Amino acid sequence: MRLKDKLAIVTGAASGFGRGIAEAFATEGAKVMVADISTEAAAAAAAAIGTAAVPFTADVSKKDDVDAMVAACVKVFGGLDILVNNAGVTHKSQSLMTVTEAEFDRIYAVNVKSIFLTTLAAVPEMEKRGGGSIINTASTAGIRPRPGLTWYNGSKGAALTLTKSMAAELAAKNIRVNAINPVIGETGLIEQFMGMPDTPENRARFVAGIPLGRFSKPSDIANAAVFLADPASQFITGIAIEVDGGRCI
Repeated sequence: MRLKDKLAIVTGAASGFGRGIAEAFATEGAKVMVADISTEAAAAAAAAIGTAAVPFTADVSKKDDVDAMVAACVKVFGGLDILVNNAGVTHKSQSLMTVTEAEFDRIYAVNVKSIFLTTLAAVPEMEKRGGGSIINTASTAGIRPRPGLTWYNGSKGAALTLTKSMAAELAAKNIRVNAINPVIGETGLIEQFMGMPDTPENRARFVAGIPLGRFSKPSDIANAAVFLADPASQFITGIAIEVDGGRCI
C-alpha cells in the first residue's frame, strides 16, 4: 500500500473530486478525515469508505472550524501527514460584470483564504511528524483562463502561486506542496462551470476542447493526489499536475 499508516485530511471530501481522493487514500492504506461543510454528506461518505475514515464538519473559510478540524485529526489519528485543500466553490459562468460582491467574497474565502488557514493549522503538526505533503486542488482555469469564470479563474491562479511559494518556504521543514489542475469534471459543480444545462449537446461543446475526448473523473484526480502524497514522490515539490486530457496543450 502506497500510503500505509499515513494520516490525512481531505476537505470538500463528501462528494466529487474530494470523495474520490478520500476513497483512494483509504484504499492505499491511509487513515482519512472526510471534512466537509455538510455534516450529513461527510458522515455518509465516511461510512461508505469504511473504518479508515472519520467525518468532520468544517467551513474551511473560518479559522475556528479549520483549527478544530486539524485538532480533531491529531486527537483521533495521532497526527497529520497529508493535507488536501480540495474544498472549492465557483460562480455560474457569466459576464464578469454581473457576479455579485457576495459571490466574489465567498469564492476567495473558500478557494484562497482556506489555504492560508489550513497551512497555519497543519504545518506545526506536520513538523512534529518530520514533514508532510500538502496538495491544493487548483484548476486548468488558473493557467488557461476563459471568459465567463473570470473571478473564479483568479482564485485558482492565486492557489497556484501560493503552491509554489509555499513549496519554496516549507521545504526547509520537509513539507512538500503541490497542486492538481483538473479540467471540467463530472461533479456537482458542472452546470455552474458550463453556465448552461447539463445536456448531452452542451457536454459535447466542452468535450470538443479536450483532446482525449471526455471530462475528468474523480478517479483521475485521485490518482494524481495519491502520487503526490506517496513517499515515492518525495523529491517533487512546487509543481501543478494538469489532469486535463490535453486541454492546456
